[in-house]
Amino acid sequence: MHSTHDGTAAHRTTYRSLIAAALLAVAVSAIATFPMAAHAQSVRMLVQSSPLAGFRYHEAPRWFGDLRSGDALTLRREPDNPHDANAVRVEWHGHMLGYVPRAQNATLAWAMDRGDPVSGRISRVREHRNPRQRVEFEVFVD
Repeated sequence: MHSTHDGTAAHRTTYRSLIAAALLAVAVSAIATFPMAAHAQSVRMLVQSSPLAGFRYHEAPRWFGDLRSGDALTLRREPDNPHDANAVRVEWHGHMLGYVPRAQNATLAWAMDRGDPVSGRISRVREHRNPRQRVEFEVFVD
């Protein structure tokens, strides 16, 4: 014999399943009705957050006062770099700021060499006595 409590729990489970199925049907219907809207959305996945390497050796000191959190960065592979075959250069408005740190660039270099679209943006700019701590950036796979 089933208790009333068991019947109520089963009823709630069935009700939730029906609601979930209805929501799924609405979502599928919307995608079928508006296929362009579904494809227009893009997904960016944050894959890395890093300090800027080589700050004082490139153009970062010159442009430091103009850098802002949220600014877009261009990431460029340098497979012929004599110091690091996995080198990834970080640019801001065409100016070389520095590099992705060597300890964090191997997977990113591999993805870029495969043709995966990647982008970067500045996540933090701050005054700090250690130049490596002045600019932090994020890397996304688009």
